[in-house]
Amino acid sequence: MARARPVRWHIGVFLAPAVLVYTALMIVPLFGTLKLSMFNEEGAARVFVGLRNFARLFGDPLWSDAFWNALGNNAWFFLIHMLVQNPIGIALAAVLSTPKLRMAAFYRTAIFIPTILSFVIVGFVWKLILSPIWGIAPGMLDLIGLKGLFAPWLGKEDYALTSLALISVWQFVGIPMMLIYAALLSIPDEVLEAAEMDGITGSAQFWKIKLPLILPAIGIISILTFVGNFNAFDLIYVAQGALAGPDYSTDILGTFLYRTFFGFQLQLGDPYMGSAIAGAMFGIILLGVCIYLFGIQTRLRRYQF
Repeated sequence: MARARPVRWHIGVFLAPAVLVYTALMIVPLFGTLKLSMFNEEGAARVFVGLRNFARLFGDPLWSDAFWNALGNNAWFFLIHMLVQNPIGIALAAVLSTPKLRMAAFYRTAIFIPTILSFVIVGFVWKLILSPIWGIAPGMLDLIGLKGLFAPWLGKEDYALTSLALISVWQFVGIPMMLIYAALLSIPDEVLEAAEMDGITGSAQFWKIKLPLILPAIGIISILTFVGNFNAFDLIYVAQGALAGPDYSTDILGTFLYRTFFGFQLQLGDPYMGSAIAGAMFGIILLGVCIYLFGIQTRLRRYQF
């Protein structure tokens, strides 16, 4: 007679605290926000309006112009991270994983340190550095004969968002670097030795052997970048304020949500439309994650050991 499998009750005991905290801080507020987005205030009463707030958000010029502007800026913010931050992180990881490189631990630490800094510190310090009045950027460019290239990047509509995105890249490039570095170290030595016996060494070994094997890690980094960028708020708020100047050129979904929900200066807060914006952000992020999980990750599993 087959013995009954023991109930692993200890798994539930260890998971329960984390599940309860996550549910209280994330799941319950999420459903509360989605519920609030389907109401509106008429007179002194709260009335159920269904998806009318979303229709106003997407179709009413009073709301849609600001929403599509913020969404476009958010997409550009994310694109810069994908095209600049992640390739640089992969390149740094490839260099730092070289066995013959001296002081590799020091370089890894130095590159990763900005990641642990506060957004407030990073935003304030870079505003000082790039200030055309008291910043050190003009002087530093003058030392190398490039002072003519300096411009008030945070004060021009064409450059402000890109400048802030590059500041964010500088702060967080250490995360993809460390994840790719760990993925490179997990490649079995037998695979690399076999490649060397076949004459595949140096950069050719990275492109033909290592890169295909770290594609799952690159996929994870990409989706983390997507989620993080479409939840971004802190750096824009610290550097440009809630109005995301100049002239809303750095406005992203996070700052648009903040102004709408809590109000700012002469703009009164509207928690119902703010909840609709939060619901739209959740839908965008959920769609991106689903595309990754069901359309990309399944294809990348073939490269895993």
